[in-house]
Amino acid sequence: MPTAFTLERFLTPDDRAAALVADIRAGLTAVPKSLPPKWFYDQEGGRLFDQLTRTPEYYPTRCERSILSVRAADIARRSAADTLVELGSGTSEKTRILLTALADAGTLRRFVPFDVDEEVLAGAGRRIGVDYPGIAVHAIVGDFERHLALLPAGERRLIAFLGGTIGNFYPADRARFLATLRRIMHAGDTLVLGTDLVKDPARIVPAYDDSAGIGIRFNRNILTVVNRAVAGDLKPEAFDHVARWDPVNEWIEVLLRSRRYQVAHLRAIELTVSFDAGEELRTEISAKFRPAGVAAELAAAGLRPLAYWTDPRGDFGVSMAVSSPDELG
Repeated sequence: MPTAFTLERFLTPDDRAAALVADIRAGLTAVPKSLPPKWFYDQEGGRLFDQLTRTPEYYPTRCERSILSVRAADIARRSAADTLVELGSGTSEKTRILLTALADAGTLRRFVPFDVDEEVLAGAGRRIGVDYPGIAVHAIVGDFERHLALLPAGERRLIAFLGGTIGNFYPADRARFLATLRRIMHAGDTLVLGTDLVKDPARIVPAYDDSAGIGIRFNRNILTVVNRAVAGDLKPEAFDHVARWDPVNEWIEVLLRSRRYQVAHLRAIELTVSFDAGEELRTEISAKFRPAGVAAELAAAGLRPLAYWTDPRGDFGVSMAVSSPDELG
């Protein structure tokens, strides 16, 4: 049976461009300066991130994939989902493990990949359609911080938020995001959440500062994204890549540190930005979690944990949760 493929846009290219420009203006005039990590992922950024996940130092992808490989059949059985929704889907490579398990269980009818990048989304969605014939693919171009309420309904949905991406949120934003997820989950829906766990910083930091220098190129590429968006002349090579562990907040900070005093002109938005020597531009945080903390954050959002799994070394965790009936309004 041929696969039905549809693509729905809640975020147009113009919307996306306007959001990027707004984030550039706000972030580069803030003290300290920052840019949201979602803007890493243009075509080149996506390619570099894929390379980064394959480096010896980058354990999260391998660990999460190993957990899903072992537990996917259990997830499929417990969820009995007819619809798999993937937030921040990208190329959907790991998600194939869940797709296969749900298809083998005989419940899967539809896959809903959800991402801001239409080109990547469409390509990945069509490949899934070829590899899983008979499964409808309903790709959605949107921002999961704004458009969750517009997700299509299903009899039973399994919502996957993988890769430790939840760690890119600051705590208050994370709480709001999880609470929004709970509100849009219907009776019978389940959530599978990937979280990177606290461990020796000597193992965490190299995942963001690998010996091959891919992390450096990935981080600097965000300046290329900015230049292209606003006709800027930021010089990526004039910034050092910094990845450091914050023991108080238990997260990694990824930054670009100016090597010298410099001035950048963002001509399309008539903005001039200066950087002092040693001044840092934050491009990402990646929070690490403790199992009890994950359970507490889910519960605070009205989500009841069903199961929690880690890899043998305890580097990464995958949680499965449902909306708590006591919390539903």
